[in-house]
Amino acid sequence: MFALVDCNNFFVSCERVFDLSLSNRPVAVLSNNDGCVISRSNELKALGVKMGTPFFQLRPLIARHNIAARSSNFELYGDMSRRFITTLSDFSPDVEQYSIDEAFIRLPLDKNADYLSHGVSIRRRVLKWLGLPVGVGIAPTRTLAKIANHIGKKIPEGVFVMPAEPGPVLTALPVEDVWGIGRRLAEKLNRLGIRTAEQLRHQNDAFIRERLNVCVARTVMELNGIPALEADSIEEPSQSISCSRSFGHPVVDLRDLAEAVSTYIATAATKLRGENQKATGVNIYFQYYPEYGNNELPGGTTGTTVIFNTPTADTGAMLNQISPALPSIFIDGRRYKKAGAIFLGLENEANAVPDIFNAAEQEKGDKLYAVVDRLNRQFGRKAIFHAGEGIARPWAMKRDHLSPSYTTDWTQLPVVK
Repeated sequence: MFALVDCNNFFVSCERVFDLSLSNRPVAVLSNNDGCVISRSNELKALGVKMGTPFFQLRPLIARHNIAARSSNFELYGDMSRRFITTLSDFSPDVEQYSIDEAFIRLPLDKNADYLSHGVSIRRRVLKWLGLPVGVGIAPTRTLAKIANHIGKKIPEGVFVMPAEPGPVLTALPVEDVWGIGRRLAEKLNRLGIRTAEQLRHQNDAFIRERLNVCVARTVMELNGIPALEADSIEEPSQSISCSRSFGHPVVDLRDLAEAVSTYIATAATKLRGENQKATGVNIYFQYYPEYGNNELPGGTTGTTVIFNTPTADTGAMLNQISPALPSIFIDGRRYKKAGAIFLGLENEANAVPDIFNAAEQEKGDKLYAVVDRLNRQFGRKAIFHAGEGIARPWAMKRDHLSPSYTTDWTQLPVVK
């Protein structure tokens, strides 16, 4: 059996662990540069505030409803996520993290075990040790566990065990809400007369494979209680990997832009290595503001494409080849609002053609970044970084409502009075 454990309103819950004044209040966690709402407490949801609501639209409601706003503190959330996974490991050696706030557990119990009580124990442990409320869904497959979790989060017990005959549950579930289906596949299924999860469950395997694809066929198997999917099999490897951010204020200096690009390259390269891929090249761009007044100028984007000497996932090698190209796309006198990097021509390491003339250097780089990535996972993001990414980073995104890094910065530890 699988249990899917999913934190409720994760970003908000992390904030509440260390700031008790947020309890029972409407709380909004905001996106990059405090742009829009990306996590809501139940109290905020009750006020009708939707996910993605621009923060400026929320401002008139703050005083009236005692709403608290917090900037995204990804350092804190990442550390709490690691603690969450560690806590789940006490219940099973087989924990598959699916996202920052949810994970699948293979429960090492016999078929006659009391799964409901076990789910309740998991929920209580996470709440007691971390202060994070979670929902638990238990079922024979990951797809059914996802559905069970969705139900569990809406009931007082917080835990739902999928019955041996899931028909009544699946009949009430629209097919687009099945894990891995999504809007586009749901539209195709609807045209075939398949509108609920129960209808999908009873489809012929050959029919699904012919009209749709093997992934949907595996989902049908999962709905019938036959494990056929891995936690990471819903998404195919990325066709391109990118990282971009809007700056907290207009940037006018090339050095700041270069630091920002270096940071984004390093971030995207970490993901690249995590997928065991290499990039053939990268598209770099700067986006600048329009100018008004006497010297009116339109806004726009300037950029360039850098093709690497050989496909690579080595951050240092990338930066060495990208840095000389940046002055050519910098327009002096313009105010920049965003920069980004998009890796191109991705290929799996297993299929990459080796560069026999630089094999030793590549092997050295692979070993180096295996250590760098491991240390950053262990001690927190950017524990080790390239000097080219900058120290002060005045260009970094705006976070005026940022809470302290309670668990990752010695100077910001909570103080008991």
